[in-house]
Amino acid sequence: MTTLTRPEGTKSGDLNLSRRGLAGLVLAGYAAAGLSAQAEPIATPEAGLATATVQLSPPDTQIPAYLARPEGAGPFPVVIVVSEIFGIHEYIRDVCRRLAQAGYVALAPDFFARAGDPSGLTDFAEIRKIVATATDEQVMGDLSAAMAYLAAQDFAQTDAAAITGFCWGGNITWQACQKLNLFKAGVAWYGRLAPAADAPDDGRQWPVDLADQLSAPVLGLYAGKDQGIPLADVERMRQALAAAGKTDSEIIVYPEAQHGFHADYRAAYNAEAARDGWRRMLAHFAQHGVAAHHHHAA
Repeated sequence: MTTLTRPEGTKSGDLNLSRRGLAGLVLAGYAAAGLSAQAEPIATPEAGLATATVQLSPPDTQIPAYLARPEGAGPFPVVIVVSEIFGIHEYIRDVCRRLAQAGYVALAPDFFARAGDPSGLTDFAEIRKIVATATDEQVMGDLSAAMAYLAAQDFAQTDAAAITGFCWGGNITWQACQKLNLFKAGVAWYGRLAPAADAPDDGRQWPVDLADQLSAPVLGLYAGKDQGIPLADVERMRQALAAAGKTDSEIIVYPEAQHGFHADYRAAYNAEAARDGWRRMLAHFAQHGVAAHHHHAA
């Protein structure tokens, strides 16, 4: 990662990575389809952390998951990290390391492992084909398997568990707090709340349909300029939460941000909104009993 130290600040040309720079980010493991030529992704050190790829055991198979946690016996509170449609690429691993540096056991299951690895693909039609195989029901089973894995580890405090997810994973975060009783808090980053206007009615249930089933408070972090999630959907969700008496769940909208604003490898990245959302996320976890007791500098 290039850190630029020009006293007069960064000039626009400084950030134009060469093709080689972009290739370097692909080699480093960032999702090919999402990469921006201007990307300068945050790289979180592993110092003081233990990281590993572990195997989870849902009923039908085994799936891998990326684990990052503080070194030491713990037990440490738990955060499950749910990826975007690109699966477990370097950005998601780095998010796990950021949480581990903040004192959490962070676990990111590979929900798409049965069908393939979307992170290396550039064709969205191919990516969507893989993602479509991860049904809501299957994903809920995988989340249960993730928590069962952690429950067997001495370093994990599973009675203090939260969940967060981005984009596809933001939708899953709402659902997990509606359909499972495993988490004390959820933070959903720009996850779809209701079906797209032109979507066929396939009987699928959406977060707006299940507001009264929330077993844990969810903080939604949304973008005012999201092309895929209209503010009308955010309003519908707010009304559904209010009607269900879920006063400890709320949605924050960053008016100038776009979908994907936390994703520091993408053109949509908005550093200010990303930082504020991260701060709010940690505060939401702590407020609802999922607090890390030792903080490394993030």
